[in-house]
Amino acid sequence: MSPYAAGRRSVHRSVAAGVPLALVAALAVAGTAVGAPSKEAHVTGSATLGDIPLGTFSNSLLPGTVGDDRGVDLGGIGSDIYPAGRKGEFWTVTDRGPNGQIKVAGEKRRTFPVPGFDPAIVKIRVSGSTVKVLDAIPITTSSGKPVTGLSNQKGRDEAPYSYDAKTPLSYNPNGLDTEGIVRAEDGSFWLVDEYAPSLIHVSARGKILTRYVPKGLGLTGADYRVVEALPAVLLHRKINRGFEGLAQLPGGDLVMAVQSPLSLPDTDAGEASLTTRLLRFSTKKRAVTAEYAYRFDPVNVVDPSEDDTSELKISSVVAVGRDRLLVEERTDKAARLQVVKLTRGADILGDKWDDDTTSPSLEQLDEPAASGVPVLRKRLVVDLGTVKGVPGKIEGVARVDHDTLALINDNDFGMTDGPEAFDAQGRLVDSGIETTVTYVRLPRGI
Repeated sequence: MSPYAAGRRSVHRSVAAGVPLALVAALAVAGTAVGAPSKEAHVTGSATLGDIPLGTFSNSLLPGTVGDDRGVDLGGIGSDIYPAGRKGEFWTVTDRGPNGQIKVAGEKRRTFPVPGFDPAIVKIRVSGSTVKVLDAIPITTSSGKPVTGLSNQKGRDEAPYSYDAKTPLSYNPNGLDTEGIVRAEDGSFWLVDEYAPSLIHVSARGKILTRYVPKGLGLTGADYRVVEALPAVLLHRKINRGFEGLAQLPGGDLVMAVQSPLSLPDTDAGEASLTTRLLRFSTKKRAVTAEYAYRFDPVNVVDPSEDDTSELKISSVVAVGRDRLLVEERTDKAARLQVVKLTRGADILGDKWDDDTTSPSLEQLDEPAASGVPVLRKRLVVDLGTVKGVPGKIEGVARVDHDTLALINDNDFGMTDGPEAFDAQGRLVDSGIETTVTYVRLPRGI
């Protein structure tokens, strides 16, 4: 475990709400940057989530869901961060739960060490150098059952296995790999998911109201309403690279970011491409109303230590005006934040680039603009890779004020890939990476 670990503490459950209203997380001090040049972006403070046993956390929300947490603590809440109204308070969301990869006979298998884990919306407060959990809301089906984070469809999603990659697990059409989060005025939440990919409307208490998926997905057996309302071209999303970023514009529209270029016409084209897509969704019409082509910078510009283009991802998008968006381009080690303006002239929804028979595809174009594609224009706001004190794998970005951002990293529940992730007793060998909220000041604002 991390040298800052404060021990595995009990979690007190609220009698009134049936969820933990004060999960006290022990402090692990990550430090505060001081003396940074006033004309440069710099860290003004950071706070760390302490150790909360995952089984205690999960069973306090939905009793009996986790029988053995294998020594894993609550983590993964860094999938996104969204202001909760009061100073220092934010909504976050876990991803699908502890998972990894182990190679067996030359084949990589996706492992789910705690298959009963249910993704949750987690409200936190940053207080000094401590991250405290104030509330947690389990994400459930229409009948109140846990959705779990297990793969949905055989042949489309990775086959799920036990922690040691030896025992196959069952697919679950209810399963979600939750990522981005925003909160609507009525108190409900909108989330995005990497599996389908999908956009999910969730009640204030976590019950799924509707899951919007690509046309032609054919997801059956889910215990909630599924609507095929997204462009069919999204069926070509790369595995584990569906929607990850989600923003809410001032008028209520949502913007979803496809994490990586689509695999069009094949995997090789997607791996080499620098072009991904943003989609605008009207919460009033319950339909996609616009689509935009977004062009990554070369991978060695985003991350000078990386030469693999397929490592580029969009993990967070944040509304910074009526039609302006802050977009995070990242690898696991570095990130850059860009501002784009969503214009009518850049809309490609329904044109030939949404037809998967178009050749060459949008993803295959070396210079999309030269082929008449209205690629979104962007402006660099900050290169987080040059800001001392910013951790790796930033997946959530929130705007605190004109000059300040709150960043949160995904610590992957302390897991690593490979058979060494667990000891001989099947207990986690923790990576020591903590969940940290980091404040960054931008002297010139956004």
